Amino acid sequence: MESTEVESDILRRVRTLLRELDGHHPACQCDRGMLRWTLHKKIDQNPSNSSVVVRILVKELERAERGDFRHYIIPLLHTLMYTLIKAPCISDELCDRVYDFCKKLLTLPKPFCTIGLDYATRLKMERTAPGTLYQRMVISEQSLKSDPYPYQEKIFIFADPELLSEAICNALVTDTEAAQASQSPRACMCYVISHAMQAALGEGCDLGGLKGRLQDMPTSEVERWFQQVVVAVESAGGEGTTDRGQHTARLQEIHRALLSSSPAGNAPLQGLQDTPLPNPNISFHLWTEDDQLWKELVLFIRPLSQSCEPDCLSQDLDNFEIQDIISDCDCCEQTRFSVLSTDSGIERDLPTAAEEPFAPCSADTEHSRLHRKGGIKKKPSPLESMALLQPGCHSPGGKPPVKLQRRSGIPPDAAAPLQRLHTARIVLLGDDRILGRLAQAYHSLRKRETRRVFLTPRLNLQFYYIPVVAGQPNTLAVEDHTAPGHEELCEVAGYLGRADPWYESNINTLCHVIPKLATMPPSPSKHLVTDLFITDVIAYYVRMGIQPVCFQVYAVKIFFNDPAQEPAEDVFLTELCTQGQDSTSHRELSMTKKKTTLDGPGIDLTVAYKKVVVSNREKELDMSVRSTGLVMKAIPSEEAEDLACLNVTITEIVRINHLSGRSFSAVANRLKTQNIKIRSTEQRPFMVCLDKDSRRTYRNVISLEVSPCPEPSYCLQKTRTMKFNLHQTEDVGLVKYMPKSLLLPINTFAGVMQ
Repeated sequence: MESTEVESDILRRVRTLLRELDGHHPACQCDRGMLRWTLHKKIDQNPSNSSVVVRILVKELERAERGDFRHYIIPLLHTLMYTLIKAPCISDELCDRVYDFCKKLLTLPKPFCTIGLDYATRLKMERTAPGTLYQRMVISEQSLKSDPYPYQEKIFIFADPELLSEAICNALVTDTEAAQASQSPRACMCYVISHAMQAALGEGCDLGGLKGRLQDMPTSEVERWFQQVVVAVESAGGEGTTDRGQHTARLQEIHRALLSSSPAGNAPLQGLQDTPLPNPNISFHLWTEDDQLWKELVLFIRPLSQSCEPDCLSQDLDNFEIQDIISDCDCCEQTRFSVLSTDSGIERDLPTAAEEPFAPCSADTEHSRLHRKGGIKKKPSPLESMALLQPGCHSPGGKPPVKLQRRSGIPPDAAAPLQRLHTARIVLLGDDRILGRLAQAYHSLRKRETRRVFLTPRLNLQFYYIPVVAGQPNTLAVEDHTAPGHEELCEVAGYLGRADPWYESNINTLCHVIPKLATMPPSPSKHLVTDLFITDVIAYYVRMGIQPVCFQVYAVKIFFNDPAQEPAEDVFLTELCTQGQDSTSHRELSMTKKKTTLDGPGIDLTVAYKKVVVSNREKELDMSVRSTGLVMKAIPSEEAEDLACLNVTITEIVRINHLSGRSFSAVANRLKTQNIKIRSTEQRPFMVCLDKDSRRTYRNVISLEVSPCPEPSYCLQKTRTMKFNLHQTEDVGLVKYMPKSLLLPINTFAGVMQ
């Protein structure tokens, strides 16, 4: 009877979750996002319910497929897979049903087939070696040393202190620190051992005795047993054809050996017990420097050695710059491709015999004759050594020995391909303004990587976005009446929510939940990791959000009223807004008043743009208008619209003649384009604001040009190709297969559902 009540309660929770997706839940506004969290917490409290939850979710998935409720499928599938990963043991029959359902999704369009293929691949491995998904997630998220699975992940939370209140930032710091305080590498290794044993042996695993034995062991011995379990699970999961019985026998042998030295007891087996899924490695950062994102990624790829002091690190980070970032391509003015040379050109500075293994026989005498004395050997900083690293070179600060091999007649060996063993998950907290900063940082990072590749072959970069809006008195604004409201500041989040209902339910609800929780008084159970709602939701988002939505980044070139001032180049992601600017000169002010009296408010503009049409044929148009300002929006109001399109609204001033005089009215002139040029014909300046961020406001602007931001690697490759094909106008070779525009991917649970 009790099991029937539990099953009815879980079924009611799942059905309520589905009604929330339809917007029919009566408490949609206050409890949205809590239903999924409470469901998984209920499973954590009683792990034996995991099989019941999986069975109910499979039934609901099959019912959604039969009833053509496709918007239920992805949320139910994510909920099921998260339950399956955390479950102590799932029967083969349930795994087979889930696997068969994922294979059925391959006949559906994207994103169903993409998610179905990914989960089917994981389930196939999980059926052969139970516990593989849990083990790999813990190893990568905690950066545990493991040769069979050497992958590492880290979550970087970035928040702009100018956009969020101090209370919100302090609350997030407290939550992330509390989430990390209760876990250690030793504890995580014990979790992996316990979960692998229970997943393979089921109720035959003496989990109580196993935990007691691991607790009494020294850390070195725990690590030894951890490595044995990882090798056993990875060998079974990697082979694919390994018999399930062989895998169970291997872990049974390890289980017996672990408990062999412990005193025998007559305590009965306690059945399935919970093995916690540790919170991932999270670091919180206040985004105060423009290149802070790049610095953190560099240090994640190559952490500092223990001999490096923190003070030296900070100084190295502040002083280090890559001087030869590309300044060429179609989006830049100069053309310069050079490789940074470490050769000073002085004969006695040539490498010594120890540094040059292929040096001629007379190197010893030459070395003794040119030996320096009294010099100070400077130890290169970690960032300097990383800047000089080339793909395929693994020694810090070392040179690839290609030239030396060629000089001695030895053919160069092929450089070992690099693997992306690191995954950086960048979580942005804020509104559209912090996404504008991200677009800037991402564009700068791509330019660095184009000139000197370091992060790209080693790092898998993932972006996530959690909208948070909180008013703050010191927030900058151009003028009070131009400050955008909460809805206008979260256009990207609104688009993602319309495109992905599961994102709307779990992530968009945090927009007001996070400020509310930050102002609440601390509860007595605040130190418990299980009560850290925000951290748990972030962990769920980064673990299950695997479908990117790509947003077009736009480049803008700004020309100023002063001819001596160099044009400015910038990028924006969401919006560009222009507004009239008052003249400072008394003469110009009086002339402006007379002009306004005759022609109305605003300034005369010439607009040249390429019209976007259905046939994708370019149609160039020109127009002259008198306008008080314009707004270019890159985020469409409907998810069905094309993302790579600017919706431009020009506030045009129309003069109307009456018998009694003359009046003026404002008319919204709308157009769609990807390339547009705007110029003030009166030489009267105006202001330009990018991504709704008043800190990115340009004054005294006379004209501007907007176009899709080109991908720096495409520009570099095309420029190099054009050097050898001077008369070639079309893309040839590898260039035509490269992305031409810079796209910023933001991960969601489903991407854009058709």
